[in-house]
Amino acid sequence: MRFVIFSILNFAALALGAVLMIESPLENSWYQTLEKAPWTPPGWVFGFAWTTIMLCYSIYMGRLWKKAADSRKQVILLFALQWILNVSWNPVFFHFHWMALGMVVIALLQITLILKHWRHAKSELFLTILILPYTLWLFVALSLNAYAWYFA
Repeated sequence: MRFVIFSILNFAALALGAVLMIESPLENSWYQTLEKAPWTPPGWVFGFAWTTIMLCYSIYMGRLWKKAADSRKQVILLFALQWILNVSWNPVFFHFHWMALGMVVIALLQITLILKHWRHAKSELFLTILILPYTLWLFVALSLNAYAWYFA
């Protein structure tokens, strides 16, 4: 049941982020004219990556919720912060074109994930493996954002 609840919340974040972009990356003329990093993956990779990330993260959160019975308030606060940062990057970058702020948002999101993991699950290999796709993808996202900002 926890997996279902966190899946709904996580995929709702992706959906809300997409709505707040106003236009998809394919429709966004500003994004289409950006100098993109040579390692920018094809569009379909983003959908596959985020689906995988959110499935893994939903399992992660369900397990963490069970494990952190004595610190659930902190787990939920960090989850809420992660959720807000995840949703907010899309309009910051795609709608407002604030690339420097986008890098800050991604960096804060990465710090939030690492802090939550470090405080509550660092000793569990299974949970570390589940959070790894999200963490790695954020490094890729930050590099793509930084490249676009640098060459803008």
